[in-house]
Amino acid sequence: MTAFSLSPEAAAPRLHVARRTLERLRGVPGLADRYPGHLGADTLDRLAELPPLAKDGLNSALAHLEPAAEQSATWLFQSGGSTGAPQVGYAPTGFYMAGVHAHWQPLDRTDVFVNAWGAGRMWGAHFLAAALADLSGCQIIALGSVPQEEYGDWLAFLAARRVTAIGGTPSVLRLWFAHARAAGLRLPALRKVLWLGEAWQPQLEQDLAAVAPGARRWGMFGSTETWVVGTNTPDCPADVFHPLPHQLVHADADGLLDFTTLDPEMLNPVLRYRTGDAGGLTVCECGRPEPAMRVRGRRDSVVQVRGLGLDVDELIARAEREPGVARAQVVLTERGGRATGLELLVLTGTPGPVPDGAPDVEKLRQELFAATFTLSTAFQHDPGSFRVRPVAELVGNSRTGKTPALVLREES
Repeated sequence: MTAFSLSPEAAAPRLHVARRTLERLRGVPGLADRYPGHLGADTLDRLAELPPLAKDGLNSALAHLEPAAEQSATWLFQSGGSTGAPQVGYAPTGFYMAGVHAHWQPLDRTDVFVNAWGAGRMWGAHFLAAALADLSGCQIIALGSVPQEEYGDWLAFLAARRVTAIGGTPSVLRLWFAHARAAGLRLPALRKVLWLGEAWQPQLEQDLAAVAPGARRWGMFGSTETWVVGTNTPDCPADVFHPLPHQLVHADADGLLDFTTLDPEMLNPVLRYRTGDAGGLTVCECGRPEPAMRVRGRRDSVVQVRGLGLDVDELIARAEREPGVARAQVVLTERGGRATGLELLVLTGTPGPVPDGAPDVEKLRQELFAATFTLSTAFQHDPGSFRVRPVAELVGNSRTGKTPALVLREES
C-alpha cells in the first residue's frame, strides 16, 4: 500500500468522486491517452497507478470542461502565479469553506477579524477568508492591502477596535508586525493570526512576542487548484497540516505530494494533482492520531514573491525570446524572508557598454511587468523594485559550475 492520508476503509465511500473525475479527464482532448481503460480509481492502490496531473494538464482540462457551479455563482481565479495571461481556476460561491469550517474553527462570534489578504486581481485568499468569517459569525474588517505609509494610522485604529484576529500571507503579516514593533505600537487584544499562501516565517514569532504576546498562529494549506487541503492549530508545527476528509493526500517515493479531491462539489478536476510541493505523511505532535502531511517547500520552478507564486522558468523563457538576449537569470533579494527586490539579468554576451542591437531593457522591463500577474501585483506599490539589467556574465556556482535559473540573496 502506498502512502495516503486516508485508510482504504475511510476512502472507499468517497472514491466515486475520483472515478467521476477520471471519466471527465478521459473526455479531454490530449489527455485521454494518459488514462487508458485498464486504469481505474476503485481502490487506493488503483488510484496510485494513475499518472500524476501537472498544471499544464489541469489547465487543458479546465479550458475544455469550463466547470460551472450548480447552485451559486462560479468564481474565476488566477490559477498559479505564472507569467502572461492568468490561467483560470474555478470555485463556487463559498469556496468550499463550509467543509473547512466543520473541522477547523479558529474564529468565533466574539472575534473582531482583520482580513489583510489582498482583494481582487483574481486571487482568492481574501474572499476565502471572508467566507470563513461569515461562517464563524464574527465581526470582520475587510482591510485588504495597505500602503506602507498608512500602517501607523491603521494599527492605531485596529488597537482602538480591540481586534482579536488578523489573517494574511506571512510576508504581509511581517510588514504589519515589524512596523508596529518598530513604532512601539501594541495590539493587546490580538490572540489569533490566520495565514495562507506561503510558508510560515519564524521571524514573525519575534515581532508577535513584542506586539501581541497573546497571539497564536492558525494555518491553512492549499492552492486555487485544490483550494484548502489541510489546516493546523497552534499545537501543530508550522509545516504540518491535517488534511480535510474530502482531500486525499498522496506522498510518493520521491518525496512529492499530490492531491485528489473527494468532494462532489469540487469544480476543478483534481486527480493526483501535483502543486510542486515536496513533503510526506507524518504523525503530528499535537496528538491527533490520523496521518498529517509535512510540507517541505516547492520543488518546481515556482517561487513565492510576497505571497504570490512566480514561475521562474516561464519568466526566463519570455525574456529569452527578446532579440539580443542570449540567456536570462532571476535574482531575488530578500530581507528576513521577505522579497525586497527582483532583478532579471539578461546576458548580451558582450562586456562593457551596451552594444548596438542589444535589448532595450527598460522596454522589456515594462512589458514583463505589465504582462506578468505576479510582478504587477507583488510590486504594485514599489514597481522600481523589479529591474532588468544587461550583464556580460550570469551568476554561477563556482563549486558545481552550474548557472541556476534562480539566485536568492539575503540583504543585510
